[in-house]
Amino acid sequence: MAQLKAVTFKGGEVPQVSDGLIEVGESVPEDSKSSFPPVSVPACQNLRDVRNARGSHAHVVQIFNWTGDIWPGSSTVASYEDGKAKEHFAVLRQSLSSCKTYDGTSWTGKYTAKVVPASVPSFGDEAVSYTETIPLGAERGGDRNETFVVVRTGETIVSFSVLNVGGTSSFPAELITRQVDRLRAAQQTGTPQ
Repeated sequence: MAQLKAVTFKGGEVPQVSDGLIEVGESVPEDSKSSFPPVSVPACQNLRDVRNARGSHAHVVQIFNWTGDIWPGSSTVASYEDGKAKEHFAVLRQSLSSCKTYDGTSWTGKYTAKVVPASVPSFGDEAVSYTETIPLGAERGGDRNETFVVVRTGETIVSFSVLNVGGTSSFPAELITRQVDRLRAAQQTGTPQ
């Protein structure tokens, strides 16, 4: 866990974040989490599992509270045993090709999400991008859009997300590049950069 924390962003390194503060949260043991039933489409559940680091050896989460925006972004940095990151990413890529809509349950109740793949970004060893849209209605501000960029670099997978209601946003590409560069350097040298 300490090695993953060492490659995440530190306070003051991301000027787009309110007050320059970025917390790093450790993963919660699976058996202590509140759980919701799997979503209605197995391929979509696979998509959610990979982006949420299910099956990883260890993972940490960062929340980015952007300056001037009430909707946050986040990243999940997950490490995998030898060869497992590539396997999980293959599941993600296959699931993204067949997951179009699904029904699920969250803290706010039942919902239906639409999944729309975006152009493939050029980050890490391989990457995908997509948006999940949950209609909320005009009285609640419009559609809830969460955009994801998921990147594999060696034996790590990082999921970047940004939320918006009534509009769209994207996670800053320069931060994705910096995070991927840190991971690559740490994997090559064995020490965080």
